[in-house]
Amino acid sequence: MKPTASNPAAADLSCEVCGLMPEPTKTRLTVANVAVMLPIELLVHALVVGTHLTYLAKVLVLTLTATVLVIWVAEPSAARVLRGWLHAPALRHRRRLGKAPSLWRARTVLQDRPGSLQKITKALAGLDTNILSIHVHPVTGGVLDEFVLSAPGNLSERQLLDALHDGGGSRSHVWPTTALAMADGQTKALSLAARIADAPDELPLAVAELLRARILTPAEAVLEKHDAGTLLKIPTAWHGPITFVRAGEPFTPAESARAHRLAELAEILAHRPAAAAPTR
Repeated sequence: MKPTASNPAAADLSCEVCGLMPEPTKTRLTVANVAVMLPIELLVHALVVGTHLTYLAKVLVLTLTATVLVIWVAEPSAARVLRGWLHAPALRHRRRLGKAPSLWRARTVLQDRPGSLQKITKALAGLDTNILSIHVHPVTGGVLDEFVLSAPGNLSERQLLDALHDGGGSRSHVWPTTALAMADGQTKALSLAARIADAPDELPLAVAELLRARILTPAEAVLEKHDAGTLLKIPTAWHGPITFVRAGEPFTPAESARAHRLAELAEILAHRPAAAAPTR
């Protein structure tokens, strides 16, 4: 059964799988139980003490009554009536997590005309989303804008996609990402070029890292089916083309160009004769 809006603590904290609430702290649970049990205990004692029962009978009645009331009345009442107070620390922590910014990568195709970028940035700003970086890639029918976004933690993928659509974008995609996305493609390509200069055989792994893609074997490249633009072949002179795949995220022209330049660098270095040792 789903939690109702009348129980905000349950709605915010109930586990989506088992439906249970997290355990409250022992201190708050003890205070809540005492607050609920004390009036009941006082009332029961007042009623029993005023009777003409023997001392032993009064003790037995008080013991049994208090036990039943604690188990069946006090604890359930405390958990229900004081639910918001019991789980207040967990609720505050959950709300802080919900407000903490999260990072997203987003891609969308815009028409190549004045005002297009301004319109989409305005739509993203409406969600309190901050654009940390932007790269523009010319493509057929417009430009492909690639963003790294810092968005409120409670913002969903659907909301981001709707904002991109409202801003005039098409064929939009968003992915959760990390701070590593802040390293721009040019800097990363230069770092990998230095790695290839030291070891040209590192080309396949370097390109896979650059593109965040998977290397396919020749057999896989023939058998597997992929969406248009998600398969990239890099020609090499010494062991045939290397095929990369990135499902659901087409390669941009700039990414393809960087990968080809790395392949050219590796080819030049692999065929360069070794420098002769200096003579004394």
